Amino acid sequence: MSATGREPTPATSPGDLAGSLREAAFVRLVSDATGEALAATGLLARALGDTPFQASVVRPFEDPDRTTETDITVAIGRTQPTADVTLTDRAAATAFETARELGTADAALALAGTIAAGDVDGTVAEAAEQAGLDRRPGVAVPGTDLADGLAHSTLFVAPFSGDADAARATLADLGLDADRIQSADFSADDHRRLASLVALAVTADAPPRAANAVQRALRPTVGGPFETVGGYADVLDAVAREEPGTAVALALGHEAVREDALAAWRSHATRAHEAVSEATTGRYDGLFVARGDAMPTGTVARLFADFRAPEPVTLVVTDTEAAARATDGRDISETMHAATETVGGDAVGTGNRARARFDASTADFIEAFREAV
Repeated sequence: MSATGREPTPATSPGDLAGSLREAAFVRLVSDATGEALAATGLLARALGDTPFQASVVRPFEDPDRTTETDITVAIGRTQPTADVTLTDRAAATAFETARELGTADAALALAGTIAAGDVDGTVAEAAEQAGLDRRPGVAVPGTDLADGLAHSTLFVAPFSGDADAARATLADLGLDADRIQSADFSADDHRRLASLVALAVTADAPPRAANAVQRALRPTVGGPFETVGGYADVLDAVAREEPGTAVALALGHEAVREDALAAWRSHATRAHEAVSEATTGRYDGLFVARGDAMPTGTVARLFADFRAPEPVTLVVTDTEAAARATDGRDISETMHAATETVGGDAVGTGNRARARFDASTADFIEAFREAV
């Protein structure tokens, strides 16, 4: 049986939401386990000032309800029947505009949220530029160790992904030695050569959409709590999926969790890239399927869809769960709901992405999804 709460509660304008938050004595923020939703949650929480709030990251299929009495509950990046307001489309951008109405808005966090969503919002990008966040040549990574950053980035898939030694060797072949990799004292020309290398490595033998997808990792904006805003986005997305408690603290700006967040990012990326490398794949008319053991299915589905899949719909499946992505504009969440209704299970999602859990055999679920596409 499919999950309840498929119809979202009404969204609201930034001005109306800001007004409601000003009047509230206690606010509850419920974030989906994605980088964009996490960034939006942090933006709203920081803008509340002295207003008490409760913020949580809730993974797919977890129960978001709490017994705490609140004046307003905002669901971010997810649907929730008990929410007063739901932010799904442009969640980070809407939260940023709301936070500006309230008087406190972090442009770096907002930009990281839109980068995590895969579509940089023009309003947020302009605000980041006005705030003095400049772009430079190169590749978006969260730290100064480029070998570490390249190996663990989930902004792209390259031959060295998931392997820091391979990334280090690639940098050495480019003439960038280990000392300079650590100190990050690159010239603009060094950064340009590195960006060119990554772009070529990512797009070789990849579907045409990879050339567009890799752009969010190139010519990064510098600023925020990490080396680049794109690196910040990558960490936000990983930690939201891996460690919800650490994720909330990071979004609230607590520096003490930085190393824990980076550790979660490395772990998440390693498992995701291993899954991309080791998955059993199949191609059908309009559908690309990747099967494997336990893995971060949402991230793996995005990586396959953007950089590996030759078809417009990607389905990643384990023994009990699945994630789907569509790159042709279709509403894949409806397809996922139809598949779970056929074999029994639950589905959640909006727009071009969806998740499922099921008790049927993997083969039966794939067949049901194929019929629904």
